[in-house]
Amino acid sequence: MKLLLQPDNGIKPILDALRKAKKIIRILIFRFDRVEIEKALVAAVNRGVTVQALIAHTNQGEEKNLRRLEMRLLAEGVTVTRTADDLVRYHGKMFIIDDKMLYLLGFNFTHMDIDLSRSLGIVTSKKSVVKEAIRLFESDSKRRPYKNVKGDLVVSPVNARKQLTNFIAGTKKKLLIYEMKISDRDFLKLLQKKISSGAEVRVLSRASAKGGNISVRRLPSRLHLRAILRDGNSAFLGSQSLRKLELEARREIGLIFRDKKTVKEMEAIFEKDWKRSEPVIEDTKLASAIVVPAKKVAKEVARQISIKPVLEQVLDKVIDTKDSTPFEPEEVAQTVREAFHDEVQGAVQDALKNIVASSATDDTGKTAEKDK
Repeated sequence: MKLLLQPDNGIKPILDALRKAKKIIRILIFRFDRVEIEKALVAAVNRGVTVQALIAHTNQGEEKNLRRLEMRLLAEGVTVTRTADDLVRYHGKMFIIDDKMLYLLGFNFTHMDIDLSRSLGIVTSKKSVVKEAIRLFESDSKRRPYKNVKGDLVVSPVNARKQLTNFIAGTKKKLLIYEMKISDRDFLKLLQKKISSGAEVRVLSRASAKGGNISVRRLPSRLHLRAILRDGNSAFLGSQSLRKLELEARREIGLIFRDKKTVKEMEAIFEKDWKRSEPVIEDTKLASAIVVPAKKVAKEVARQISIKPVLEQVLDKVIDTKDSTPFEPEEVAQTVREAFHDEVQGAVQDALKNIVASSATDDTGKTAEKDK
């Protein structure tokens, strides 16, 4: 088993895997703007490798880009199929090399996820896991029902809730969680139960957990990852957050594994990220800040945000001046939009936090003056 770390490892491990394929590549695509990966798939076809691409039918307004990708791949000899529309979204991220190596990813094939975000991926050759991943890929490609998941694969909406509930319930001492947003009531109650029983629970997320006393922090950089580390000896990594929609109405793919070396490596990354993160403001405190004048919030946001450095960083990653391959303007625009969305979101949160802190200080001062 091998761990992929983003943005540190970048696109190279993915390209290396695609270039080494000898017989067949099966790849599931939800978001995609990496020309290098497209070229590697076409190159594989040209050397006689069968390439099967399963592409999501929708991904929040980027359907045109997906359809153009389908046409380009079909023209180059790639076998392309589209996911059904029976689920809200097909959001899994994986590819399989020669039916021997499964690359299960927490990130999409995009500049934002690979070059500018904290994320992880797992590479495994465990036969039972690879075999089940192939069965899932074939079922979704042929739009056949996928049932009775075997082994440690975690697949929404089939077995994800049960698998993740059992996994968290088995915690004895410690849970370290990377999570986009925890909102499912059952999981919130389960985490609270674990805390009450004495287990340590820490979460790195984009948003605070609703209610309770779960310790949540936010990274200063973009987060695009769902992973749970349990007791230093087992872990989950996948595409599903602990949210009802992702557990019960979407195709999400994850894996539970017990490779201690890999888990320890993930723990070291988590601890490093935790040290450079900061507490997330609770929703109730944010709500209290909303009563301040909008002009005051806007002024604070303008002070926080740095547009030029973000733009320069994104364009530097997206446009490679040494590569003669023409880039797609819409793909660049989408990457820039995502970068600004995250920058503005972070700036707004920081602004509100500063205003809340300032208001709290003022209130304390007024109380002290009154007591005199």
